[in-house]
Amino acid sequence: MNLKRIMIAAPKSGSGKTTITCALLQALKKSGYQVVSYKCGPDYIDPMFHEKIIEVPSKNLDTFFTGEKETKALFLKGRAGDEIAILEGVMGLFDGLGGIKEEGSSYHLAKVTKTPIVLVVDAKGMGQSVIPLIAGFLAYDKEQLIQGVILNRMAKSYYERVKPLIEAELNINVLGYFPDRKELRIDSRYLGLVMPDELGNRKEQVAVMAEELIKTVSLQTIVQISESASELLSDEKCINYIEMTGNQQEKEKPVIAVAKDCAFCFYYEDNLLMLEECGAQLKYFSPLYDSRLPDGCSAILLGGGYPELYAAELSQNKQMRHLIKNAVENGMPVVAECGGFLYLHSALIDKNGVSHTMADVIPATCSYAGKLVRFGYIEIQENRSSFLPKGERIKGHEFHYYDSTDNGAGCLAVKPATGTTYPCVVADKNCWFGFPHLYYPSNPAFVKSFVEKAGNYRKKMR
Repeated sequence: MNLKRIMIAAPKSGSGKTTITCALLQALKKSGYQVVSYKCGPDYIDPMFHEKIIEVPSKNLDTFFTGEKETKALFLKGRAGDEIAILEGVMGLFDGLGGIKEEGSSYHLAKVTKTPIVLVVDAKGMGQSVIPLIAGFLAYDKEQLIQGVILNRMAKSYYERVKPLIEAELNINVLGYFPDRKELRIDSRYLGLVMPDELGNRKEQVAVMAEELIKTVSLQTIVQISESASELLSDEKCINYIEMTGNQQEKEKPVIAVAKDCAFCFYYEDNLLMLEECGAQLKYFSPLYDSRLPDGCSAILLGGGYPELYAAELSQNKQMRHLIKNAVENGMPVVAECGGFLYLHSALIDKNGVSHTMADVIPATCSYAGKLVRFGYIEIQENRSSFLPKGERIKGHEFHYYDSTDNGAGCLAVKPATGTTYPCVVADKNCWFGFPHLYYPSNPAFVKSFVEKAGNYRKKMR
């Protein structure tokens, strides 16, 4: 497929990748292009921001989660030839697994998908020193994917002096600059970007950012670079591996109730799509506001999010708490990840030390640890096979500041970069509760098992 595509990457986190990516998406959309976006790595919030604020389709790609062939297949899945795909990198361009491996890095994704790279360099406080910085990245780029540079947080007067020096010495396109204006930056929070639903005037802000980008960066050259991307082919076997059929032949599909509101909003698009492709019907509900579960549901999925910010409201919805507890006690299959795991505890103690009653499924307490408890990629293997075939693993990611008095011991987590192991997940025949965020395409057998359990529960309850 000759898909136009480009990656926005940077030497390090905090360089302005997200600001430039959002401005570029909005500018391209305003100019009449069909734009889609991808986020490198296990980030929920950037794709939500792209979809809710800029209103472009967005999802994740991660070479650690799915390897080279499967990642390429996921990238091309559903794409059309008239689109421009913008891939937003993660951390520094070459920062991969454990910070020392190529796997999982923005560069690895660009290499696998044959995507040209535009390097965003934070030039604040720098003069001519920006030249050896760029030179180092160009020298390390063995595939010669870096096709252009944008200088972020730079004044126009200095940009006009340094641009010709960079281009003369390094033979690289300097595509433009972006000014250092506070109102053009997107704020951060401990778990990532500020949530899109909290942003109020962010649509107007992104529109201003796009207007600024159009004035200071060559949009035409960026499009030309995206058009230079070589043809990309996908292995049909990988597509078949990803697009499972599961129980689709059944006339009546099992219904999985998916929690989705301000408190529970961290879902990979491909996870939900895979559940549907395996034969499930997804119905969404709100643990914050709803008084009943979706009609006919025979399984529950409680994703991650920010339940700690809505602990009082979740506690006040006694009816929903009781319904979910009863569902678990009656043997309904339930998967709960991170924020969903917190919600199933007896109590959640917030940052102010206030205790809030939760669903009381797990007889334990979770509380704010005051620091990042666990962070990074993991592979998870069950101690006793239930959702996974014996000896197989599913890949995931952890990032949480809350901890539990019972993190579970039904599985073993393995850190792929170091080999460090630790127990995790409350798991048995019909439940999987834990801090890890799972990436289902890394082992579709988990999805098939979950949907089968939902189908069996539906038949049992008839």
